Amino acid sequence: MGFAVDLNKPDFIGKSAVAARKEAGPERRMVQFLLNDPEPLLFHNEPIVRNGEYVGYLSSGNYGHHLGGAVGMGYVPCKGEKAADVLAASYEIDVMGTKVTAQASLKPLYDPKSERMKV
Repeated sequence: MGFAVDLNKPDFIGKSAVAARKEAGPERRMVQFLLNDPEPLLFHNEPIVRNGEYVGYLSSGNYGHHLGGAVGMGYVPCKGEKAADVLAASYEIDVMGTKVTAQASLKPLYDPKSERMKV
């Protein structure tokens, strides 16, 4: 919610806490995952594997018809890391005991300019 708080305003309740949190950065980020294999389906609670290590679970998942594969969202720990570091990692989603490689994105996995629709 840092975008909704103006730290340039005069003192207000919680200003020091907001400033400290902004300085420290996020402890985890919500990441969207698109499975590279179009066959598996995601529901929720599938484990997230980052660089070979289990780091969390999907909070939701479903099939993305326009994306051609299953899409899931989950939180990934990132204390002290930049967004680029989070995206540079390799990700897999454990679907019923099978690890499926996935593309990670911090932005929505849709076509905001409708470029695919115009082709």
